[in-house]
Amino acid sequence: MGEAPADSFLGDFLNGVDLKSKGQETAICVGSKIYVIGGADLESTPLIGVRIFDKSSGEWINPIVLGTKPKLSNSHSAVLLNGDRILVIKGNSNSDDCFWFLEVGTPFIEEQERTYGNEVVAWSKGVLGNVEKPIVISGPSGVGKGTLISKLMIEFPSMFGFSVSHTTRAPREKEQNGIHYHFSDRSVMESDIKDGKFLEFASVHGNLYGTSVEAVEVVADAGKRCILDIDVQGARSVRASSLDAIFIFISPPSFEELEKRLRARATETEEQIQKRLRNARAELEQGKSSGLFDHILVNDDLESCYENLKKLLGLTEGVKTARKTYPELVDLPIEHSVSKIDQKILINCGAAEYHKASNNMYALDLSLLKGGAPGRTRGLNLYVVDPSTDRVNGNNQLS
Repeated sequence: MGEAPADSFLGDFLNGVDLKSKGQETAICVGSKIYVIGGADLESTPLIGVRIFDKSSGEWINPIVLGTKPKLSNSHSAVLLNGDRILVIKGNSNSDDCFWFLEVGTPFIEEQERTYGNEVVAWSKGVLGNVEKPIVISGPSGVGKGTLISKLMIEFPSMFGFSVSHTTRAPREKEQNGIHYHFSDRSVMESDIKDGKFLEFASVHGNLYGTSVEAVEVVADAGKRCILDIDVQGARSVRASSLDAIFIFISPPSFEELEKRLRARATETEEQIQKRLRNARAELEQGKSSGLFDHILVNDDLESCYENLKKLLGLTEGVKTARKTYPELVDLPIEHSVSKIDQKILINCGAAEYHKASNNMYALDLSLLKGGAPGRTRGLNLYVVDPSTDRVNGNNQLS
């Protein structure tokens, strides 16, 4: 909290694309609140800070800031998008690090404010280009989903990747941190769960297990399609998150066949089998009736089910590797200006600063945005603007 800011800095802001800068700080008005972005955060590595001025009360608010915070740059510009997030473009950065989104009123923020009972904002890194949707595969124990996933990984070794789960239990012999699990202190994991950094989690025998947003994003960053093998309750949590995924339920041909398969494994006691059967019955009811899953595959014959899974995922003969596209990196100078036209942001670098006159203006297309805090914001497309016509040249797409 604090005294009102000077009118010479904040002034009277209109809703929309309206900003004023002072040094390394930018002010954006959203309703009755003014978000002041910039200045060093109080950490060892200078990060972009965020303050809020409430015009109705005339007081400063220090919000809870979630997500990975961008490093401080020599300059930045900002644009309000749809009244619920602010695009921050860092100067003196390349296109791999210059686009960041500060969420101020998205559903994720509203949920976190209910949890904390305080003002919350969240950072999300903008990523050029898109990735294939992650795949959530669920089904009762013994249905064969693990075998189906293994067949996918063997036939398409460079296309798919698993997210590494977190757990609070101690590592077992030969288990490596970051490979088998991310082994975490309970207090750290509980704090991250509270901050919305987990897609799903559960307590099993007194230990926490869960899938973090970052673990899924790391697979996508590597150019692979993430597979999540989780139970129905976990799938429900993922569905409620910001992750845009395909949800597939693997069903047995009958409950009797499932029981037969479980007993044929001969690896569990009768008590354990009965527990799995009870859980399986509940999962089958939820999986088939809740509308949670996009597709239901019946595993009555393994090879036939596997072929149907490949067709569903658009996998054809001869396609063994991921179709990777790496966007060309573009360096933005310190001095630049931005303007918004519909779903595009025009970035004028200025020929004096940016020596290639043909590339001194870009258009950032935001029409295909996906994801958001607490993960990445993907789907950005960057184009060169033809200086002779001031039109976006579709042939010069950079992402």
